[in-house]
Amino acid sequence: MKQSDIFRENAENCAHLAECAANEPTYHRYKRMEAAWLALANEQDWLDGEIAPTHEANGTPLNSNATT
Repeated sequence: MKQSDIFRENAENCAHLAECAANEPTYHRYKRMEAAWLALANEQDWLDGEIAPTHEANGTPLNSNATT
């Protein structure tokens, strides 16, 4: 199993915990954790060369196919 898949499973667990949260602050905490795990999974996919970078750094596209 790829590392990014493990991160996505963690995100799913956080989403489930958010659904079962007893109060609003706990719900938001789990949703932030879910978003962080998903961002980490996407970053790992990029590091593994599975997706091309699309963001800009200092106004310069990291991907020649990206539009500004």
